[in-house]
Formats: sequence, C-alpha cells, structure tokens
Amino acid sequence: MTEKNEDKRPNGFLMLRTMSMPKDANPNGFIFGGWLMSQIDTAAAMMAFELCQGMVATVAVKEITFNHPVTIGDVVCCYCRCTHIGNTSVTIHLELWARKNSDERINRQLITETDLTYVAIAKDGSKRPLPESLIKDKEIIEKIGYLPNID
Repeated sequence: MTEKNEDKRPNGFLMLRTMSMPKDANPNGFIFGGWLMSQIDTAAAMMAFELCQGMVATVAVKEITFNHPVTIGDVVCCYCRCTHIGNTSVTIHLELWARKNSDERINRQLITETDLTYVAIAKDGSKRPLPESLIKDKEIIEKIGYLPNID
C-alpha cells in the first residue's frame, strides 16, 4: 500500500458509511481496531448476503493491517467488490477509507484493505449451493465486482 492516497480512489461499491464515536475509542481518542473490524465484516457481509440471496457466515479474513489511525469523528467508508464466486462461497475484497469530519475537509485515507470469504448457509446451519443466477453471472460479477438486485 502506498502512503500517497491522492492518486488512489476507492475501488468497489460503497456498502457502509458511518462516523466513529467516543464510545468506539480508547482514552487517547484513537478508534479501537476491533470496532473497525466489525465495520469491515458488516459491510462485506451485506454484499455477500445480497449475492448469495440469504444467510451467510464469515469463514475467513485475510490479514488486516491498519496503515493510519482513525480518530473520533472520522467518517469511515467501506467499499466492497466480489472477487471470487465458488460453489458455496464468495470472496469479497474490502477497502476501508476514513476522512476527517472537520472544516479542514482533509482528503480521505486508505486505512486498510482485506479479503473476506463467506459461505452460504441453509436454515439448518449447513452450507448450501449458491443461487443459479449468481453462478450464471459469475464472470460478469467477478469482472465488475457486483450486480445489485440479482434476481
């Protein structure tokens, strides 16, 4: 990851945007990594749920390295794109960006990026095959990252 974010823009679809609050921070005003990881999993799970058309469970998360601190009041944005579709699982690439919520209007910074894998879950808790419509559009989805409102 580069230190210069001016040339880089988020790659993916905005799945979550929220503001960090004092309850999410340590006494020094830095946001807990656990809170950020929760936002990451929530955003990627929303995309996986839509693509899989039902319940999903997180089965894997690649390494997460926080390259910049996030502080109270920063606006946190999670951008996602589907990068792999299997028989029962999908992999979502996520970029977490943050921007200071102040008069300075400082450019956003790429905080971290990671890959999360979700398996489609049946009502009894067992894994289930992905919907035929998702498999049918697999190449398109993996190329552009997402097809909202898949039927």
